[in-house]
Amino acid sequence: MSAPRFPLLLVGAFAALYLVWGSTYLVIRIGVESWPPLLMAAVRFLIAGSLMFAWQRWRGAPLPTRRQWLASGAVGFLLLSCGNGGVTLAEHGGVASGVAALAVATMPLFTLVFGLFWGHRNTRLEWSGIILGLIGIGLLNLGSNLQASPLGAALVLFAAAAWAFGSVWSKSLTQPAGPMASAAQMLVGGAVLLIGSVASGERMTQAPTLAGWAALAYLVLFGSIVAFSAYLYLLKTVRPAAATSYAYVNPVVAVLLGIAFAGERIGHEEWLAMGLIVGAVVLIGLPQWRRGA
Repeated sequence: MSAPRFPLLLVGAFAALYLVWGSTYLVIRIGVESWPPLLMAAVRFLIAGSLMFAWQRWRGAPLPTRRQWLASGAVGFLLLSCGNGGVTLAEHGGVASGVAALAVATMPLFTLVFGLFWGHRNTRLEWSGIILGLIGIGLLNLGSNLQASPLGAALVLFAAAAWAFGSVWSKSLTQPAGPMASAAQMLVGGAVLLIGSVASGERMTQAPTLAGWAALAYLVLFGSIVAFSAYLYLLKTVRPAAATSYAYVNPVVAVLLGIAFAGERIGHEEWLAMGLIVGAVVLIGLPQWRRGA
C-alpha cells in the first residue's frame, strides 16, 4: 500500500513548493489592500510560528537554549523581517507581484556572492550565472514597474540580499534541530515586524475585508506551514538541487498568476529580464545536478 502513496506524496510536495510559494506574491498583494503591510506580515509569522512551536513541543522537542534563540532570531530577522517584510512593503507601494517575485529570484546570485565571505569559491559556471543575473536585474529596473517605484525596487533587492545573507550565515549558527528552528525564526521575525509596525505608526482604519482575511489565512497555513513542511520533506527525500528548484519556477508562476488574476502587465524588458534571471539561476544550479548533490 505504501508504494503508490510515496510518488503521490512526492508530487504533492513539489506542487506545494512550486505553486504555493509562487502564489504567495499575488496573495500578499491581495492582503495588503486591506491590511497594513508590516502588521500583516507580523501576524502571519506570529500565528504560524506559534502553531509550529506548539506542535514541536507536543512532539517532545526540547525548548531552544538562549544561544539557539539568539541564532534563530538573527536568521528570522534577516529572512522574515527584512526579506519577507521588504517584499510586503514593496507590493504595498505598488510593485507588481510578478515583478517582486522576479527580483527575489535573484537571491541565489546574492547567496554565491555572500558565500565568498565564508571562503566559498565559485566556479566559472556560477560566475557566469551571477553576471547573467546582474544583467537581468538591470533590465528589470528598466521596466515600467520598478521605474515607477524606485523605493519598491530598492526594497525587493534588499529583501533578496537579506534573505541570501541570512541563509548563508545560518549554516554557521547553532540553531534548534528540525522545524523548531523555523518556529523560533518565525516568532522572532514576527515580533520584530510587529515592533516595526507600531514604530512606523501603522493603524487599522477599518476591518479587513473577507479577501484580506482569506489572504492572511492562506499565507499562514499554506505559505508558511504547508510549503515549509514540503520543503523539509524534499530536502530529506531528493537531491538539494531538486529541492531548491523552486527558485526558478516560482517567479514564472508568480508572473502568470499576476497577469491572470490581478491584471498586471509585464513589459518587454521585464519578460527578457525573467528569461535572463531564470537562466542565471539554472546555471547556478547546474553544478549541483552534475555532482548529484
